[in-house]
Amino acid sequence: MVTLYTLSVFSGASAATHYNCNGPLVSTLPHSSFQSSSQSSASYAAHNAKLNRRDGAGGWSPMVTDQDPWLQGRYDSWDWVSSYLLLHSDTGRAWKQYRHEDGVGRFVGNVNSEAVVQTKLSHPVKTRFLRFVPLDWNPSGWMGLRLEVYGCSYKSYVADFDGRSSLLYRFNQKSMSTVKDVISLRFKSHQAEGVLLHGEGQRGDYITLELHRGRLDLYLNLDDSRLRFSSGRVAITVGSLLDDQHWHSVHMERFNKQVNLTVDSHTQHFQTKGEGHSLEVDYELSFGGIPLPGKPGTFLRKNFHGCMENLYYNGINIIDLAKRRKPQIHSGNVTFSCSQPQLVACTFLSSSSSFLSLPSATPATGGFSVRFQFRTWNPDGLLLSVQLNPEPQKLELQISNTQLHLTLHSSGRQNDGLWHSVSLDTRNLQMALTVDGEPSTTTELWEQVESKGNFYFGGCPTMDCQVLTPTFQGCMRLIFINSQPMNLSHVQQGVLGNYNELQFDTCNIRDRCLPNLCEHGGRCSQTWSSFTCNCSGTGYSGATCHNSIYESSCEAYKLIGSSSGFYSIDPDGSGPLGPTQVYCNMTEEKVWTVVTHNITAPVTVQSSTPQKPHIMKFNYSTSAEQLRAIVSGSEQCQQEVVYNCRKSRLFNTKDGSPLSWWLDREGERRSYWGGFLPGVQQCSCSLEENCMDMNHFCNCDADTDAWANDTGILSYKDHLPVSQIVIGDTNRTGSQAIYYIGPLRCYGDKSIWNALASDISFYFKTSTPSGVFMENLGLKDFIRVELSSPSVVTFSFDVGNGPAVLSVKSHLPLNDRQWHYVRAERNVREASLQVDQLPLRFLEAPADGHLRLRLSSQLFIGGTASQQRGFLGCIRTLTVNGVSFDLEERARMTPGVSSGCPGYCSGSSSLCHNRGRCIEKSNGYICDCSQSAYGGTTCNQEVSVSFDRESSVTYTFQEPFSVMQNRSSQATSVSTESSSRAREDVAFSFVTSQRPAMLLTVSTFSHQYIAVILAKNGSLQIWYHLQTDRSPDVFSPTLSNLADGRLHRIRIHRVGQNLYVQQCIFSPVFFFLGRENLNNEVMQAASKGFIGCLSSVQFNHVAPLKAALTNRGSSLVTIRGPLVQSNCGALAESTSHTLQGKRHHTHSDKLNGDIRELFSDTYSCNFLAVFSGVVTAVVFIAVCALAVMSRLLYQQRQAQRSSSSIKEEQRHSVYTDYRTELHLHNSVRDNMKEYYI
Repeated sequence: MVTLYTLSVFSGASAATHYNCNGPLVSTLPHSSFQSSSQSSASYAAHNAKLNRRDGAGGWSPMVTDQDPWLQGRYDSWDWVSSYLLLHSDTGRAWKQYRHEDGVGRFVGNVNSEAVVQTKLSHPVKTRFLRFVPLDWNPSGWMGLRLEVYGCSYKSYVADFDGRSSLLYRFNQKSMSTVKDVISLRFKSHQAEGVLLHGEGQRGDYITLELHRGRLDLYLNLDDSRLRFSSGRVAITVGSLLDDQHWHSVHMERFNKQVNLTVDSHTQHFQTKGEGHSLEVDYELSFGGIPLPGKPGTFLRKNFHGCMENLYYNGINIIDLAKRRKPQIHSGNVTFSCSQPQLVACTFLSSSSSFLSLPSATPATGGFSVRFQFRTWNPDGLLLSVQLNPEPQKLELQISNTQLHLTLHSSGRQNDGLWHSVSLDTRNLQMALTVDGEPSTTTELWEQVESKGNFYFGGCPTMDCQVLTPTFQGCMRLIFINSQPMNLSHVQQGVLGNYNELQFDTCNIRDRCLPNLCEHGGRCSQTWSSFTCNCSGTGYSGATCHNSIYESSCEAYKLIGSSSGFYSIDPDGSGPLGPTQVYCNMTEEKVWTVVTHNITAPVTVQSSTPQKPHIMKFNYSTSAEQLRAIVSGSEQCQQEVVYNCRKSRLFNTKDGSPLSWWLDREGERRSYWGGFLPGVQQCSCSLEENCMDMNHFCNCDADTDAWANDTGILSYKDHLPVSQIVIGDTNRTGSQAIYYIGPLRCYGDKSIWNALASDISFYFKTSTPSGVFMENLGLKDFIRVELSSPSVVTFSFDVGNGPAVLSVKSHLPLNDRQWHYVRAERNVREASLQVDQLPLRFLEAPADGHLRLRLSSQLFIGGTASQQRGFLGCIRTLTVNGVSFDLEERARMTPGVSSGCPGYCSGSSSLCHNRGRCIEKSNGYICDCSQSAYGGTTCNQEVSVSFDRESSVTYTFQEPFSVMQNRSSQATSVSTESSSRAREDVAFSFVTSQRPAMLLTVSTFSHQYIAVILAKNGSLQIWYHLQTDRSPDVFSPTLSNLADGRLHRIRIHRVGQNLYVQQCIFSPVFFFLGRENLNNEVMQAASKGFIGCLSSVQFNHVAPLKAALTNRGSSLVTIRGPLVQSNCGALAESTSHTLQGKRHHTHSDKLNGDIRELFSDTYSCNFLAVFSGVVTAVVFIAVCALAVMSRLLYQQRQAQRSSSSIKEEQRHSVYTDYRTELHLHNSVRDNMKEYYI
């Protein structure tokens, strides 16, 4: 037996107040108010299910044969209910399931027959009927139930609109102008279209609330002429599935331009466009339709068909005025009781076993007809199946790939969650299919067909039919066979037909995309039981678009081996801020993040006074929030300020008020100048004691006719960047100023070197075999990450669905005193755990499980709440939901924890360069350069090789090797998602004067390849040939001639759907994408080979050129022809130093020269991106045995020297068929791949 105590449930009854809404409602009800699906005997009737009563046998209990027991409206036994569903209804016919805020519909019941289980609803329900559906009960007994419901009565004013009626509320004056509006109402309807409210004015203002496709649209215009004269009005849309015949509440508040629109529990906040702050409506507001002026009964749009309740406009009870026939209300054909017909539906629950079987009614003529309505989210499912006579014919109506199929095909998407009507008629020697009242699609029949046996809806028993199509999951209603309505209540009672896995009297459809659980603008799509997120174009990946595909800083890009260039960084990782593009200067030991603004040239100022000063506002290439995140996450930031003056003072005034100043990022006025400390009106020359006039604190305050300058660096991080500058003293004769504000430059990433939540990441190193990294607890929920054994990291949690555990086991010990990376994520779709570069582990979340992690304790780092299993070692870079924790600051105030971490490899300076790995030793450190294309003790020495026409290097990788993903782009269990998150990185330098020339290829034996060549004109071309039935894609990052005998550095980088090509050259860059068939050009490049020098060749973690020099005897490396080590890569170093010298040229050195040249800033590397589907996945995913650089091209060159076999060789070579398209969603499963230079 289960006993309940339910709070905050409103029961529709007589009028009363809303105060003290906690009175008992069930105990006072008469016996007639209780109904049930069955009762085991009169002593267990439904009316005995009252809490704290001993009527009958002490409770309700159904018959043992009851297939779907329910109680609508016993003590001292072994009968109780341990879990149940709660349904509510306004009429007792159509029911709606109550769900908690996280979408869970199951309620917890009893564990014995006596205890009272109290359940407080998370949101109140206004209803007249309640139904309890037991799910589980005592396995040693049977189900039994007693209950009480607490709430209060509810006052209701109702109006019924029949689709041709409306209410008009006329104003006392011609026009009503309001600055604030409050509109509230409740409505219910079974129509997906209809106007709830409309008003407009002669100025062009309007307001419309309208049901459209089962959602609520708000159109609002406040004196915006663009909207007034445009044909496409923009709507704010809230809610979903609002045509379900259940009450929905609407509340709209507007104050000036700020609007809040709430439907049920979903709210949209927005601001109106235009210049107006008031809403001007002329004459009247209409409810239920938009009447056409001068034509009573004629409406511009489809009217509302349904009921409205408690309709208030700015505190005025519209329905009450209409009922009392007040003169300001005109009610046309509106009645004041809700008499809408209840269309009873049934829900098909299972995708494999649900069906509804109904007998055929005898038709008046030959043939048969069937019609019904359905709604679903699934793109596939069987709707109707029936055997035909004469045999062996069969008719099947199904949804296939979102469309209806019945041998005939109907167009239009049918899985949009809306109700769709279907009518099928086989009379008069033709078959006609009608969908949603559109013109029928017909086909002629050779003979008259009739139904044989039962009609199966949604599926059929396996004994009667073999159906390959998934069974239907969704709702059906209004089923007619041969024009006879089918009573679903009779089916439920066992009087009519048969069924399996059905839920009656309710359409239990839910919109899993409301609210949208896809983050960062991901697009949500759904089926009946799950949802997916399309993250393309968002800059994020993961099941819910949670993980940024970009690194968090320039420092992070350098750590993965990147060089200077423009990069997209995501300063808060998975946080709410999006990515932004910055320039990363990696030519120095410090890695500088450079953020530019709109004023790049020096500005000359004249004729400004303190009363009318010159004002310049700086707009940066990133948003204010992103700037704040970049600055706060950096160790140090600075901004150069150059002020050249002639008779233009800064602070030299009698009263001490400044003549010029600047505003910080918060808009606060700052009067200290570049190079000095905050709060003091001085310049850098004062600090250095070298001002030209020691009576003043700035050079410009000397106020001389000669040019002077006050140049310095602003470095107080909390004030940066400069947002505005004000110059006020250039109005005197000969007075002039020239100023320049440099870009914001920051270095260091505190989040990398320091030391719930849906994602946690950190680094650790330890020598102990186990320990808890972190733990957070709630009443029942918890989350924990720990080193459970020397080689196993475990992520465990409980969100209310029971404990879940994810583990990653390493083949090497993790307690090796080296840094290891851990990332754990839990979202509403799945949980994942990654350790270093080991394969990602996943665990899918249950479809209807709890969503929210309810934690109430503090987050414990390095231990647990019980102070057991503590961690002994180092943790750094702790990030939770994109927020970095300052562990060093916490360590200073926590006993047993110290800041910093012993070891050479813990510092912020990169001891090992170019992907080199720092390894701690007892007396120092060494650099592991095995995954770097560079050599030397710190992985910074170029590895260069000179080639002639006969030279080639082939590198073959023959063991399982996954190089396409790293921690910045996590994969999921779904192949298409993992494909979209793959990444590849190719980098090399070259010097040549030959054209055409083959630089590099990556290929498989299935004739798929990536080729990088120099074309006939010397331009760089990148070929992607990844599907053999379509032509290749060609990328030309530059049209310049690169076969010029100079060193060029190329980097090709792809993340998800974004392809980047970086080239360090000295000529303008152009870009185009084409699908031209350029076979001859590639063939010529392949046959010519390469004459020149290649340096620092890297493909992800493979350095083939370095392997060729250091492992000449390896079976993985094949060398043909002479191979001579060179020093051409040294040119890159000298070039970069030259550029660095130019770039840091002091802006104040020369004033008499060209001012624009004086302040110019030159970068040598261009970084370009191609977006949205150019490259969608990499061909190398899931390849078990990879090889790098193919000998196929070499074989082709050898073949061309033999005239007798050239045609045969070309036919079988990798370049035989170029008729492909770059379509990379399908993974290649070859057992060999080669990498060829």
